[in-house]
Amino acid sequence: MVVCPACNAENRPDAKFCGECGTAFGATCPACGAGNEAGRRFCYECGSPLESAAPAPAAVTPRTPDAPAAERRFVSVLFADLVGFTTLSESRDSEEVRELLSRYFELARTLIARYGGTVEKFIGDAVMAVWGTPIATEDDAE
Repeated sequence: MVVCPACNAENRPDAKFCGECGTAFGATCPACGAGNEAGRRFCYECGSPLESAAPAPAAVTPRTPDAPAAERRFVSVLFADLVGFTTLSESRDSEEVRELLSRYFELARTLIARYGGTVEKFIGDAVMAVWGTPIATEDDAE
């Protein structure tokens, strides 16, 4: 026999709710759905916190004055490569190819800097540049 803690009515041993007042006798686990006795903080089945469990306090990491704050920014990214470079490089001497890439990278670096961008990296025959980081301006996309 289960006695209701709210109204002291007697109920069947397998009852989940009081037949007189409707009070729940146990907590249902939100993670796995298993029934647990009233007053339990963690599920017997899976160990998840039950609804009645007080939430754990969030860990707070103090921010030092010189630590950067997170912020959302819009950035523009340019990715450019040489069309037909693989075919071209197969038919040329390696020193000619290196000279071609050196001139191409220098020209790309000059143009990107002229318009306020930053070369992020050179990848093979490709150039990746960004605008809006590390310093953002209103006309970066232009």
